[in-house]
Amino acid sequence: MGIDVLAARLRARIGAERVLTDRQQLRTYECDGLAHYKVVPALVVLAGTEDHVATAVRECAAARVPFVARGSGTGLSGGALPHADGVLIVTSQLREIADLRPEDERAVVQPGVINLQVTKAATPHGYYYAPDPSSQQICSIGGNVAENSGGAHCLKYGFTTNHVTGLRVVAPDGEVVRLGGLAPDTPGYDLLGAFVGSEGTLGVATEVTVKLTRLPETVRTLLAAFGSTDHAGAATSAIIAAGVVPAAIEMMDALSIEAAESAVHCDYPAGAGAVLIVELDGPAAEVEAQFGEVTRLCEEAGAFELRVAADDAERQLIWRGRKSAFAAVGRISPDYIVQDGVIPRTALPVVLRRINEVAGEHGVRVANVFHAGDGNLHPLVLFDDAVPGEAERAATVSGAILDLCIEYGGSITGEHGVGVDKARYMPRMFSDTDLETMHLVRCAFDPANLANPGKVFPTPRLCGERPGGRTHEAFPGVEVF
Repeated sequence: MGIDVLAARLRARIGAERVLTDRQQLRTYECDGLAHYKVVPALVVLAGTEDHVATAVRECAAARVPFVARGSGTGLSGGALPHADGVLIVTSQLREIADLRPEDERAVVQPGVINLQVTKAATPHGYYYAPDPSSQQICSIGGNVAENSGGAHCLKYGFTTNHVTGLRVVAPDGEVVRLGGLAPDTPGYDLLGAFVGSEGTLGVATEVTVKLTRLPETVRTLLAAFGSTDHAGAATSAIIAAGVVPAAIEMMDALSIEAAESAVHCDYPAGAGAVLIVELDGPAAEVEAQFGEVTRLCEEAGAFELRVAADDAERQLIWRGRKSAFAAVGRISPDYIVQDGVIPRTALPVVLRRINEVAGEHGVRVANVFHAGDGNLHPLVLFDDAVPGEAERAATVSGAILDLCIEYGGSITGEHGVGVDKARYMPRMFSDTDLETMHLVRCAFDPANLANPGKVFPTPRLCGERPGGRTHEAFPGVEVF
C-alpha cells in the first residue's frame, strides 16, 4: 500500500482535515527542538482522540508503514524526528485533564496536556506536579513520558518514571492496552516502567495517570555567586556530603549567565564565573536548619555574594534566568547544540575544565547550565551554521563531551533521551549483549519495527536479524542469545 492510498484511507476514517500531505504543511513538523536534524514526513495525522491515534497506528501496521509520535515537539535528542517514508502522529490536540483526584493524589491527563497545566490545576487543592523540565510551559506530558523527563527538582523528587502510575497505550499493532492505574504499584512485570523512557519505540501513550505531590509548607531559595565553576562545584559536593538533599541545585557558568542577562535581565551578580541556585522545601523547621547549613557551605566554598529570595516574586526572578537559559543562548549564538550527559557530582570541576579545553582546541564556545545536584550536564555547544566547518566542529565537541561523561563513570543522557542524536554513542556505554537484550524488549512490543524506527539503537535492526541467533518460541522473529 502506497502513501497516497494510506492517506486516502486515513482521511476516510478520521477526517480529511486531520491528514496533511501538502509539503509546505509537512515542513512544519520536520524537526523537534533539536533543529540540527530535519526530515519531512510523508504525511501527518493531527489526532483529536485516542481512537484517531489507534486508527492511524492500525492503518500503518496494515500497510507496513513506520510511524512516529510527536507532542509539543520540544524534545532535544531528535526523538520525534519524522520518518521520510512514514506517518507522524501528532498528539498535541489531546489536552484534556480527564480527572483531577487530589483525594487520591492523582491526575489523569491526555498526552498533549502541557506539563505546567497539571500544577496549575492541582495548586488550588494544595498539590502540584513535581517533574519540571525547563520547557514546562510548552512541553507535553506525553513527551515527558517518552523521554522520562526530569527538571530542576528531580534531585529530590525524581524523574517522570517516579510520578507515573498508569498509562493507556496504543500498541504498535493498534490495540489499546492499559498499563498500571491509580494504585502505587501493580503485580507482574513492570511494563509501565519499560514504557516510560522508551522514546516512542513501544507505542503511543494516549492517557497518563500521574502522582500529585503535596505543596511544601516552606520554600527557601538562595542564589550564590562564585568566581569559577570549580568553586561552585565544590559547594555542590559539600552540600550533598553534609546530608542535605535540596529540592534543586542548579549551576550556570559565565557564558550562560551572559545569555540569560541579555534575554531576561535576571540581574545575577556581576563578575560571577558561576552561580548556584539552591532551593530547599519541606517542613519549616527542617528547611530553616538546613538553609543555614547550605549558606555556610557556600561561603566556605568561596561564594562572594549570597541572595535569599524574600518572597515568591523574588524566587521567580532568581529562577527566571535559569529557566530561560536554553532559549536565551540564541541571543549570543545563531545556532547551538544542547547536549545532555551525566557525571558523578565530585567530577564536576575536572569535567567542566576538560569541556572548556576541548572547546578551545576546536575553536568552539560552550555555555554550561545544568542540574548540578545530580551531575546532569547540559552543555550548549555554540556555532554558526553559515560559517563553513563550524557545525562539524560543534558536533565533534558535542560527541567529545559524551565521551568525557562515560570516561568519568557517567551516562550519555540524563533526561533528554537518546533519539537519533546519540544512538551512535550507545556502543560506547553498552556492550553488544546489552544492546541486543534491550532490542529483545523492543521486538516483544513491536516485532514489525514500525514504532519510531531508527531511534535509540545504534544501527537499523530488524527483529530476528542477528546471524546465529535462534528464534524465541513465544515471539516468532525475536532472537535469544
